[in-house]
Amino acid sequence: MGNVVAHKCAQVPKAFSEICLASRTLGKCEKIKKQIGKPMQTARVDADNTREVIDLVNGFGPNIVINVALPYQDISIMEACLQTGVDYLDTANYEQPDDPNFCYKWQWDYHERFKEKGIMALLGCGFDPGVTNVFCSYAQKKHFDEIHYIDILDCNAGDHGHPFATNFNPEINIREVTAKGKFYENGKWVQTGPLCVRQTFDFPEIGPREAYLMYHEELESLVKNISGIKRIRFWMTFSENYLTHLKALQNVGMTGIEPIDFEGKKIAPLKFLKAVLPDPASLGANYKGKTCIGCMIEGLQYGRRKKYYIYNISEHEKCYKEVKSQAVSYTTGVPAMIGAMLMLSGVWHRKGVYNMEEFDPDPFMQKLPDFGLPWIEKEL
Repeated sequence: MGNVVAHKCAQVPKAFSEICLASRTLGKCEKIKKQIGKPMQTARVDADNTREVIDLVNGFGPNIVINVALPYQDISIMEACLQTGVDYLDTANYEQPDDPNFCYKWQWDYHERFKEKGIMALLGCGFDPGVTNVFCSYAQKKHFDEIHYIDILDCNAGDHGHPFATNFNPEINIREVTAKGKFYENGKWVQTGPLCVRQTFDFPEIGPREAYLMYHEELESLVKNISGIKRIRFWMTFSENYLTHLKALQNVGMTGIEPIDFEGKKIAPLKFLKAVLPDPASLGANYKGKTCIGCMIEGLQYGRRKKYYIYNISEHEKCYKEVKSQAVSYTTGVPAMIGAMLMLSGVWHRKGVYNMEEFDPDPFMQKLPDFGLPWIEKEL
């Protein structure tokens, strides 16, 4: 994802006149810099260490920090931005390493402090969360007087050629998939077992796929910011092959996050599993197929019931040809660049901490097709 963001920022030098790409592993930054072939600085930083992030920010002097590290690092990077007076953007909400739960409270609690400092934080500026949030605010602005039902539908119908792999950080991905499901209905949150509720959806250009109900962070902010919602759910597709492998790994304890003793050392099984699975960044070269992510929305317009579907189709091969990354990284990295560009230009800028749907959706929607993420809307 960092690779995609760096490529896309480099394509817009008027907005991003200088770029510093930083990571715990400097070699990864140098590789991306060489691939892009344009001047940019690179640096080594441990994003868990707020002092290191502060020193990096003070040394480079940016107008914005785009955080595409892990959710574990959100708070340390936000703290560094607060102390240096620099705007902040991320793509996924904070998660504690020892507690696999999505919760915006930790970051929303920074609102008054960011406001007093005169800076802004934009949370969840990826695709889901991110574009899906904007799809909802766009629908509210253009197509509905009242929105009652939202289903966010995420389908990756691609094939990477591996028996089992994850499309982004394996540790985060598996924690997310094995967590309990949750959705909002009639004023309360309803919890389900992990992946125990499923439906078949006919995805455009892909066809019917089994989609499983999960909890995803954009549900929390959309319930807060889109008025009148009676129910909102999040669905993601998984192949039988993926689920079979995942079940076997769970059964032998490889998805656990509690450290165990191994040859005199403490290690979490999931961290070991992460080390032996394919690096998500390596999947792009052989990835084939499409993704389809969008929102099915129902409500009222002019007193009549309306059902509306807005979505994006992306192709793994096309994404790899452009930026040497697969579509899951591409669809998350492009919105991060667009959000940062809108913040830098002042089109989207307020003091405090905000989610995507709290801004005018039009400027963001206009730029999505320009940078590789066209969207389609249908009234059903």
